[in-house]
Amino acid sequence: MFDASSTTAPVAAPAPEKPAGRERPSRPQAVLEVISKERVSPQMVRVRLGGDGLADLRYNDATDSYVKLLIAAPGSGLLPPYDLEGLREHSPELLPARRTYTVRRWDLEAGFVEIDFVLHGTGEDAGIAARWADEALPGDRIAMMGAGGGYSPQPDSAFHLLLGDHSALPAMVRAIEAMPADAQGFALIHLDHDSDCQQISAPEGFEVHWLIGERELLLAQLRLLELPDPAGIQVFAHGERGVIKQIRRELKELGIPRESISISAYWALGRVEDQFQAEKREPVGQIDD
Repeated sequence: MFDASSTTAPVAAPAPEKPAGRERPSRPQAVLEVISKERVSPQMVRVRLGGDGLADLRYNDATDSYVKLLIAAPGSGLLPPYDLEGLREHSPELLPARRTYTVRRWDLEAGFVEIDFVLHGTGEDAGIAARWADEALPGDRIAMMGAGGGYSPQPDSAFHLLLGDHSALPAMVRAIEAMPADAQGFALIHLDHDSDCQQISAPEGFEVHWLIGERELLLAQLRLLELPDPAGIQVFAHGERGVIKQIRRELKELGIPRESISISAYWALGRVEDQFQAEKREPVGQIDD
């Protein structure tokens, strides 16, 4: 999915003392092993993960299900699972970085999950999670928590509208593949490189449009669409924060009911994920004005 990160894990501040009588909720870690990986496009690699630890990952059948990857800095000597409480108290500078990724495929019967990583940059510019995925080998282990998520295309929706960029691509493709054969709608997908376009098995009445160039193309193309009655449209819109804010305003003007819209920022230009997540609680991070 996405890794808006620098190559150096930020140093976390020591955790504040917890009020008496309040315990931090338990968030179990699932430790999975790399089964295989493949380059699905020049800038995207797909990693298949499985093993006994898959049973510790909470299954979520939403098409936008996501997990939090825990990645220790190279040279830290830490191996998963991590004693996060102990590190937070005694060695906060060693806390693993957390990166959020949507699940591209989850096969309980075969016993694996697949996650797509965008490879943006090389070496020191690659990003923590992207570098891990690029260097991962079969048998390597990684800890994660989750899964969260809550969107799936409703079979009885008259029209589906999907809007997003490379960060939302795995969830969008998964949603399109889950639609009934008679589904109607549009997907507008922004990418930086046309070589990263993928083959998608879409219903006959569902159109997929790839937008290559400026991020603002998503908003411009949305304004050009001829849409049906807004009351029957279900929307999935996720991507870069600045663009998603503009899309939210446009969806309001179109009169699409808020309860029919799944919308959020998956990343923000110029922000590592730690800063991006913290800003979600501030006005700059709010999508709904």
